[in-house]
Amino acid sequence: MRVVKPGWINHDGKPIFSVDIHPDGSRCATGGQGDDYGKIVIWNMAPVREASLESDENVPKILCQMDHHYACVNSVRWSHSGKFLASGGDDKLVMIWQTSRGAGPSTAFGSTGSVVLHEQWRPVFTLRGHAGDVLDLAWSPQDVWLATCSVDNTVVIWNALKFPEQVATLKGHTGLVKGVTWDPVGKYLASQSDDRTLRVWRTIDWQQESLIVDPFKECGGTTHCLRLSWSPDGHHIVSAHAMNNKGPTAQIIERQGFKASLDFVGHRKAVTVVRFNPNIFKKKFKGEKAQQYSCCAIGSKDRSLSIWLTALKRPLVVMHDLFENSILDLSWSPNGMELMSCSIDGTVAYMDFSTEEIGNPLSKDDVVNLLEDIYGKGTSLHLAATKGSQIIESTAMLNLQQQQKTRANEAIMLTPSKGNSNMSTKMSASGDNVPFKPTDKQIETRTADGRRRITPIFLAPQPEFGEVPVPFSIGFHSSSEKSKIVVEKQNRVTAPGMLSPTSGSKSMPSPPQTALPVSSAVRDLSAMCTKDSQAMKSINETTPEKLVNKIQMENPPITPDKPTSSEQCEKSPQPPAVSDKLKQSDKDNKDKEKDKETVKESSVHKDKLKARLSSGSLSLKRKYADDKRHGKRGRPSKTDQAAREAAMAAAAAEVVGSISRPDITAPQVSLTPGLVAPALQKESRPVYAAPDLQLPALTVENSLSRVIQGQMGDANSLVVDVENNLELGMIRVHRLRCLRGAKVMWDHMLTSKISAVAGSNHTICAACLDGTVSVFSIGGRRLLPALVAGAPPAYFSCKGYYVLVVTTKGVLYVWNCQSLKAEVRQESLATIMSDKDKIDQVILTTEGVPVVTLLNKKSYSYSTDVGCWILASSDDDRLQTCSSHHQCTPSKIKPLGTLSSLQKQSRSGEQASRAFQSNPGAQQSVTLSYLESQIASSLALRSATEYKFWVETYIRYLAHEGLEEKLREVCDELLGPLYRSRSSKTWSQYILGIDKHTILRSTLPSIGADLKFQRLYTEYKDQLDSLPGT
Repeated sequence: MRVVKPGWINHDGKPIFSVDIHPDGSRCATGGQGDDYGKIVIWNMAPVREASLESDENVPKILCQMDHHYACVNSVRWSHSGKFLASGGDDKLVMIWQTSRGAGPSTAFGSTGSVVLHEQWRPVFTLRGHAGDVLDLAWSPQDVWLATCSVDNTVVIWNALKFPEQVATLKGHTGLVKGVTWDPVGKYLASQSDDRTLRVWRTIDWQQESLIVDPFKECGGTTHCLRLSWSPDGHHIVSAHAMNNKGPTAQIIERQGFKASLDFVGHRKAVTVVRFNPNIFKKKFKGEKAQQYSCCAIGSKDRSLSIWLTALKRPLVVMHDLFENSILDLSWSPNGMELMSCSIDGTVAYMDFSTEEIGNPLSKDDVVNLLEDIYGKGTSLHLAATKGSQIIESTAMLNLQQQQKTRANEAIMLTPSKGNSNMSTKMSASGDNVPFKPTDKQIETRTADGRRRITPIFLAPQPEFGEVPVPFSIGFHSSSEKSKIVVEKQNRVTAPGMLSPTSGSKSMPSPPQTALPVSSAVRDLSAMCTKDSQAMKSINETTPEKLVNKIQMENPPITPDKPTSSEQCEKSPQPPAVSDKLKQSDKDNKDKEKDKETVKESSVHKDKLKARLSSGSLSLKRKYADDKRHGKRGRPSKTDQAAREAAMAAAAAEVVGSISRPDITAPQVSLTPGLVAPALQKESRPVYAAPDLQLPALTVENSLSRVIQGQMGDANSLVVDVENNLELGMIRVHRLRCLRGAKVMWDHMLTSKISAVAGSNHTICAACLDGTVSVFSIGGRRLLPALVAGAPPAYFSCKGYYVLVVTTKGVLYVWNCQSLKAEVRQESLATIMSDKDKIDQVILTTEGVPVVTLLNKKSYSYSTDVGCWILASSDDDRLQTCSSHHQCTPSKIKPLGTLSSLQKQSRSGEQASRAFQSNPGAQQSVTLSYLESQIASSLALRSATEYKFWVETYIRYLAHEGLEEKLREVCDELLGPLYRSRSSKTWSQYILGIDKHTILRSTLPSIGADLKFQRLYTEYKDQLDSLPGT
């Protein structure tokens, strides 16, 4: 064994909190504190291993230095493939680093040229999911997941195949989580926290599998980290900071039942870090057979390091006073013969072992076979990560997946193999008419005049980030590879305008195009429409009969029975406005002739340019520029320029309108004053004018955010952002944007300022200052056109599929976005309030019922069934205070609903009994009145749970008071008719989604509790049992 402390591996005297060796063993990474930032340094391992290279100035020691973290870096871990480096720090961030392509040596920023960087590592992903410092992280087997733990008491699982996607957030710890480790077969994840617990989580559903508490009950104080480790064979977990007989230990937890029976003892202070060697060893000890075992390294706050073999009862080696402060992290090399450790004192130690000391490691195939023999052969972790534990829940989804598999298999069968692709290339080069497209060689031919012609080869741009970095070596550069392109000279003559020649075939011109692409077809169609419009305009200006007949012969009408537009113009007299337009067009023609003469006198270059402009859409500027200026040359005035732009816009709109539908003429309908068109003579319900209220409008802000789902900052939260006064060139619009986490799902542009937004799991809506309301689905699809409310919104709400708007004029609207119909149409609040009253709150229930509460604590609801406002609750409800129904409720706690939220809780009970001692009959009447009022209000508010609660309470109270007539009436309503008849069509078995038979069946036992009603109980019990389906 050899121990080395390379002094040149340091962070300028700052603490080093983590160290990790790359899987290729050529580099290692350290993370810790820098100058007001988190510092990560990648070091060359060659000078660490060999003293001769350490003194060689030509051998680089620092390969890369990253200063992107805003605070101290607590953990760095290489992925198992070596492609990524993950780091977590006190800035609550987790960064994923990857090497960049083709970057040569450079100097570190701020190092004045003293630090040369031979590798370039850049953060490709920044993961934001923790609310506190990130203390530890670990890659799962095969780099499928990444687990990070933090002081926010959570463990976040990231999908390493789709960064920055979060798989799960494990909540259960009540203290700072300071260590995580993975099961080598990927079935479990273990975490240790300051709450003196170790928890094991299942990866199939991310739920807790086991909780270990006993070994940590006596633990006192705390450590900077609690880095536990899982053995490579999966049999044991070794924890940090455990206690046994008041002594610090590293607890061994068996996989079978997760029992804590053994521990590693000997350290004088708390254990901070445990790290298993990634290999499984095999060795023959004295007097024993060869056995397989694992190797474990343990670091402690007592500055000592111990190495243990699971086959021995005592440690293999113990090194005391290796550092001046506690050990924080350990890392084994891939071959298992090297160990690095770091301390809070800012130094690093390196240990080198031999096979005689530790043992011979098993090969990778032997380890895989061993794990398969222990845990069985299962699906790969890659498939488990991509598909997870999802279950197909419908036959349609199953059929879809089977079709996708069939298509994938067919694609594989149709895809030529490597040999077939080469054969097809040779065939195309030997005489087929397929243009040759080389990928790895360059074709060189000759033209008729002897000049060389080289077929260009397409070289795809290389990605900015590379793959797994190769092991670092001196003099290695990624751009030193030689070109693989082979130059092939062919004795062929290539004519101009021909395709690149193929080997063994004559040069041939490009084949004629048989079909136009969609874009060219649309372009030709628009050009044809433009030509037609220009032809029709010239016809209207000159109107020669020969040209009209010629055009009619070339373009015969599709419907000959219908008169053409020219015939309609001949039959109908022209109004004066049309004649004025014709005169104006003649004047324009004269001006154009003068312009043409001026153009002929200009140079050839200007002739060609103006000819090109006159044939296209750019001719609008000259064609409709009637206001020819004869004054001083130079920059036009603002008034002339504005007039010219307005004329151009009007002309363009006219041309576009004629192109879109040239055969349709809008009919002009003129109604004589005092007469009404027959189509408008329909009956409509009278609308009585109500005095308009003046309610305060919502404040309009330039930016507004509303959380629809989740919480602000969560990865899966749904947030709607509003950005008013957005400048887009010459126009100003207002943007409505929907975000899922940090990803923009959709956005819409509105023409009026957005004053309020609301949403639910089904609908997102926005109210604008011009009194319009826009309604969208959760996916961003507009459900309805802009709804005109007539005034800016004063109250705006959305629940489920329902949208509520109360305008500043006191008008109420409620729309159902599922059925796309109005629930409440233009109802005025003047019925329930005056100008002096103030609104306390406006509530929209999940069933689409609006509730308006005034400052006088009176709540009103609009009932669409009866078509008027109802009084839902009042603050001075004396019936609630004097009611004595509390002993008859089905449960002691009232259900939560709209009605209970509106009513104030009162202390009735004994006070009500004392008030009605002289007249108990009055208390019964008050209670019945209160219960019936509660039932009616619950029904009007469509609160199903509250309706069921009060109906059951009402039946129990009737049975308690012995009111048989009312009791029988209620039971008949719940039972319904036993036989179908014409009168039974008005009865429904369900009310608010609740089965009436279920309510009656649950309340019958309370009725039968009194022998007085035993016949009534038997009667309704038998009738319920005789119903079909019971």
